Amino acid sequence: MFQNLKRLGGDSFLYALMNVGTKIIAFIMVPIYTYLLTKSEFGVVDIIDRWTSALTFLVILGTDSALAFYYFEKKDEQSRRTYIQNVMNIRLLMVGCLLLITVIAGPLFANDLLKSEHGSYLLYLSIAILLLDTIAALVLTVLRYEFKTLRVVILTVLKMLLVAVLSYFFLTRIIQSAEGILYARIISGGLIVLLIAKPVIKYLSFKFDRNILKDLLKYGLPLVPASLAFWVILNSSSFFLASMKSLDEVGIYGVATKFATLITLITSGIQMAWRPYSMSLKDKPNHKEIFSKVYLIILLMGTTGVLFVATIMPYVFLILEQSYYSAYQYVALLSAATFLNFYYLIISVGIFFMKKTKIISYAFAGAAVINVILNIILIPSYSIWGVVASYLISYLAAIIYIFVKSQKLYYIPVSLWKMSALFFVMLAGTIGIVYVQEHALSPLYIVLAWVVYVATVGITRVDKDLRGTRNHETN
Repeated sequence: MFQNLKRLGGDSFLYALMNVGTKIIAFIMVPIYTYLLTKSEFGVVDIIDRWTSALTFLVILGTDSALAFYYFEKKDEQSRRTYIQNVMNIRLLMVGCLLLITVIAGPLFANDLLKSEHGSYLLYLSIAILLLDTIAALVLTVLRYEFKTLRVVILTVLKMLLVAVLSYFFLTRIIQSAEGILYARIISGGLIVLLIAKPVIKYLSFKFDRNILKDLLKYGLPLVPASLAFWVILNSSSFFLASMKSLDEVGIYGVATKFATLITLITSGIQMAWRPYSMSLKDKPNHKEIFSKVYLIILLMGTTGVLFVATIMPYVFLILEQSYYSAYQYVALLSAATFLNFYYLIISVGIFFMKKTKIISYAFAGAAVINVILNIILIPSYSIWGVVASYLISYLAAIIYIFVKSQKLYYIPVSLWKMSALFFVMLAGTIGIVYVQEHALSPLYIVLAWVVYVATVGITRVDKDLRGTRNHETN
């Protein structure tokens, strides 16, 4: 068991370093963007990012989860390569279809949505970025499955660094608008594809294997509604804000979401290591005990991280251009939702082991409906706070449903009431900290929020769960 935890820890550490590097670069660039772009122009960048995110979900078509399963199920190199080639073919075909749709339909809505005469052109640039990222992402995924962690880390950080440097160059020397950032991303993506040209060529075949295609789509397609629901929950709010309010508020919300990803400094390294780790662990002795401890360890890390984000955000936002400062108040609760977006992957091992991936789709389809309804109701009166509430409530609904279903399929001996206590006490503490900051109350109240959280950790005695060994039940 120690060796398995050591591998997860080692890979998670390297991926954490990677994400620290990329997030630091991103955090450095956000203040620069706030000085070089108006709130409306930043809002355009945010809309383009969320549009591209939607297309990415469609391109993947659930093949990420399918490849993770079949890659570790197949033991010979040729079978694995054929599965990878078919995944590449599916994704490139989807990019081509989306380009055609964008060319036909883009002119009908792009200019109005982006408040620009060049709206359609911006969408075409986003498709070029999508193509390059699609190719690179699959190769990096395979390298991750091969546990070539260091190479993945180097390439990922290099790409982010290239985007940052070229974005600054374009914005300061050539074109001070969203176009400059898109040009930088295209050039950076092209350079990364050139660096991984050898495996790219290896995985390009342009031939479909009918049986493998059936395997991939049977496993992955049930996850597509979940992917689309993810997009609705994560990104549709910016479109509601743009139509119900203004691009200025989209810009403020966009800055807040960028900083909310600070929590991923804790989670993203684990997320990248988790899929190959968990799939390779399922046949090991005592794996349920390992999973139960991982559930609690990650929850403690995440809840502590959200409280930390809430505590430091007013000081972090002093580096931004003054007109963006109000965004700080939304960051902590957005971070809590961001953590839930990651945590469902951890606590749903039973669903993936038992191939019941439709449950994920049902959960997030329901959450997406909740999110849309709450956005429509809350945004007109509460603006960005309505978005934050919609985001958090919809994710809570989804993750509770997923956890309960996963436990029924594949029981992991972990206490739901302890997990709930830790999360909701953290949530109350976060809301309290933001209230104290907004009303300039005594900092002692912030200390009190931390004391209550630490006391909850002690009262629930999760330390006993982390130290002890249990006799496992199965359903």
